[in-house]
Amino acid sequence: MTDIDEALDWRGEVVDCASCAHRDLLAWQRCQPLKACVHDRYARRIDRFFDWNPALAQYYLTHPYFEVRACAAKAADVFHLPPLLEDPEEAVRWSAARRLPTRYLLRLRTDPHREVRIRVAQRLEGADLIPMIQDVDYLVRQTVARRIPADLLVLMIGDADVEVRRVVAVRIGLGHLSRMANDPEAGVRLEVARRLDPVNLGAFAGDADWRVRYEIVLRADVEVVRQLLNDEDPIVCEAARDRISSSATILTSPALASADASERPAAEEGR
Repeated sequence: MTDIDEALDWRGEVVDCASCAHRDLLAWQRCQPLKACVHDRYARRIDRFFDWNPALAQYYLTHPYFEVRACAAKAADVFHLPPLLEDPEEAVRWSAARRLPTRYLLRLRTDPHREVRIRVAQRLEGADLIPMIQDVDYLVRQTVARRIPADLLVLMIGDADVEVRRVVAVRIGLGHLSRMANDPEAGVRLEVARRLDPVNLGAFAGDADWRVRYEIVLRADVEVVRQLLNDEDPIVCEAARDRISSSATILTSPALASADASERPAAEEGR
């Protein structure tokens, strides 16, 4: 028999239905050993007990076992939840915060546990996220970068973490994107190159990373691509030759030639 098949409480002792204050619920099928029990140490069983008996949740918000408090916070009346924002366990704090109005979430922007701060950032919007731009944890800042309004991302251009800056490069407005063109990380410059207008890609032709130069070959004007015909990277070099060749084919196609010939008399007639 494994632990999960045993009815043990949070102290490791066998659960005794006969001594339980809620033993009358058994007859009403509102609790069940190994399935729905407030004294069981497994969160799923505790959770199910409060699903079946939500009116009892408020009486367990100060229980010594944190799983009981966290599960009770999911079902208790919200008016009883604010004190749980000071609970020593992060699971309890978040369980309460996720059901409270946004103004309560603001108190958890500096929570000591990063998982709580990440979840807070996932719920907050707009200017409420600004104080979290300086969070010490890069995953929190990355979450902020994904959710904060694009016009505020200018505040995160110089973030210390490359993955945060990569998110910024993907979302920031085009008016500020060029400010990230000289980022020290190639992955960030690549995201910039993918979004800039082709006419603004010439400065990337000499980029140190082949992936960036390859993107230039695909998107830049043909005259810029010519600079990469003898690139040191064979993939970039081949792509540049293909691009030049394709451009030449298009310019000399019969359809374009006939269109050009048909327009010539009209142009000459107008002289």
